[in-house]
Amino acid sequence: MSERTLSSETVFTGKVFSVQSDRVRLPHGPEVLMHVVRHAASVILLPMPDPDHIVLVRQYRYVIDQWIWELPAGSIDPGETAEHAAVRECHEEIAQVPTGVVRLGAFYPTPGYCDELMIFFRLTGLKEPDHEAEPDEDENIETKVFTLAEARQLVQEGNTPDMKTAFGLTLV
Repeated sequence: MSERTLSSETVFTGKVFSVQSDRVRLPHGPEVLMHVVRHAASVILLPMPDPDHIVLVRQYRYVIDQWIWELPAGSIDPGETAEHAAVRECHEEIAQVPTGVVRLGAFYPTPGYCDELMIFFRLTGLKEPDHEAEPDEDENIETKVFTLAEARQLVQEGNTPDMKTAFGLTLV
């Protein structure tokens, strides 16, 4: 808890995130009530079979009631490094294991109300794993290799309304 936090109450706890109601003193003096979404850090994957291609996944997103193409991603488990999470998620989501893992940067997508840190990785040297991974219960994933130009075109045409994907494609 920050020295600025005067009190804190967890008002919701779910599978992926929790919500806190915090009474805080802001740097310029006022005391206010802030609602904060607490979310584990996540990894955003840019799996690249070669320098001109990228693997995207197509998933149904209930919140927006759409099937969308996006970069694979997932939360970092407690005690897990970001690099290990990137390799694990690559295995789980696209059924490949990378031999090259390069961190491209880390960004807060919505720091006005959420503390999630998204860590972007370029994954190369993709190989078939020696065993199958178990998909998450809520995942029904289709994978497809796109040229970088095709993936960027999906974003430009509005067929990929996912911010992490639109931003991630600018990193390669």
